[in-house]
Amino acid sequence: MSTSFDQKLFEDELSLRFEKTQLDNKDPVYEAAVYSLFSGGKRLRPAMLEMAYQLFTDADVDVCRPFQYAIEMIHSYSLIHDDLPAMDNDELRRGKACCHIAFGEATAILAGDLLLNAAYEIMTEACLAAGDKRSLSAMKVIASAAGGRGMILGQSRDLAFEKRYSVTAAEIEEMQELKTSALIRAAFLAGGILGACNADEEDLLYEFGSKLGLAFQIRDDLLDTIATTANLGKSTGKDERDNKKTYVTVLGIDRAGQRLAELSNDAKVILMKLEELAGVDTSKLRLLTDKLETRRM
Repeated sequence: MSTSFDQKLFEDELSLRFEKTQLDNKDPVYEAAVYSLFSGGKRLRPAMLEMAYQLFTDADVDVCRPFQYAIEMIHSYSLIHDDLPAMDNDELRRGKACCHIAFGEATAILAGDLLLNAAYEIMTEACLAAGDKRSLSAMKVIASAAGGRGMILGQSRDLAFEKRYSVTAAEIEEMQELKTSALIRAAFLAGGILGACNADEEDLLYEFGSKLGLAFQIRDDLLDTIATTANLGKSTGKDERDNKKTYVTVLGIDRAGQRLAELSNDAKVILMKLEELAGVDTSKLRLLTDKLETRRM
């Protein structure tokens, strides 16, 4: 029987596991990485990976733990780099000074690099220990999502869009499929693969993760417009100020809200198909979809 994601336990284990990858735990780069990794994140992606894993197996979550650590570390690295002056040029993240504000730009860049490489170190060790194709496949899914077919390409297009006068909604969606949706989709795919889902089930997880990732980003874009900095824990109103091309700046608040509802509904339809195909209980994923659609932070 599957259980709920234990965030405190996960964070305690993540702290110990990340520390083991380091030779000098007093180095400023390590301190900067820890500062960002444990700055109050919701740990959504590791929770998603665990949910998908538990759809297909009752086996212990220890099997998927290294990949949960890795995907959260990759997410944290991406936030450090996204906030840099050359990228989104932000100063606040999760209610705290961004890593480059607290530790300096050079140390922040290295801290992001450290988290990314430690993530691969942890996954590689897990693959070597398991010696099975599923672990390697899960690692490949996460690596692809983080690289030139995923987040890196998405961020590059995001930066390029800032220099363009106009961008279509379809282009925004394609960019966010790479930037935000890729790692969310990878969490579900990696979890399902580790839980021994079949190819048809994997396809549905791919579709679900894509829809949910896009919905998540639209809600982010809306919150940048309608939320306060105090509630959101990061700067608001930046998208319009910095000429960022988002669902809201391109479509407007009402149309963006409609697209959010469409994607959330599409995601739940895919979950119904997964239930029919695999005979699994997707109620937790439906609840997650509803929560992400209306989240306030």
